Amino acid sequence: MTVSFHKYGDLFFPGTGDVKENGEREGKNYAINVPLKNGIDDASYTRLFKAIISKVVEFYQPGVIVLQCGADSLSGDRLGCFNLSIDGHAECVRFVKKFNLPLLVTGGGGYTKENVARCWTVETGVLLDTDLPNEIPENEYIKYFGPDYSLRIPNGLIENMNSKSYLTTIKMQVLENLRCIQHAPSVQMQEVPPDFYIPDFDGDENPDERINQHTQDKLIQRDDEYYEGDHDNDHHMDDV
Repeated sequence: MTVSFHKYGDLFFPGTGDVKENGEREGKNYAINVPLKNGIDDASYTRLFKAIISKVVEFYQPGVIVLQCGADSLSGDRLGCFNLSIDGHAECVRFVKKFNLPLLVTGGGGYTKENVARCWTVETGVLLDTDLPNEIPENEYIKYFGPDYSLRIPNGLIENMNSKSYLTTIKMQVLENLRCIQHAPSVQMQEVPPDFYIPDFDGDENPDERINQHTQDKLIQRDDEYYEGDHDNDHHMDDV
């Protein structure tokens, strides 16, 4: 299941992510989009984030969480349009951590580099249960953090276009989508042999008589299955 909180509308890139876009076919209701308008602040964002994520964990019961901490939602971002402070952003990380599930935290967007560094530093501290002083210590990059050389940044001043009624409507639609997964068919899991698996045979048996043609075909590596160098897709991963 994927859950995304993001700016939506006004031709904002990539132009997808409406609350009604919730997956297709077998993935129906397993893609949750939370579209937000310009100017959302700490209080509105964290309230909505906690309400939705707690319900996702309750309904879906994940075995592991991958949390992508895109910093373009911070106030002052060159491309973003939200009003989040670093403390508000980090509160979401702290909330997810409290579920005590296996948690992988990654970076994401963010186009004011000094604030990206601030944000991920604070959130690394959250993950390690370490409170960091607000004053940034002397280092070779200190010039980027002037004039106050502090770890935190204030909230932004963009007008919050996310009314209480709008956010309530979004939350109710997401929760309605979540209820649908209670009756979704579960996927039966089974152990799959590795690709290089070849069954053992007795020395005096002819293996060609033991394996039918379909099984033999499955054991053959196609010429175009793997690539070397620049054509190896396994070496190119982009953020979603």
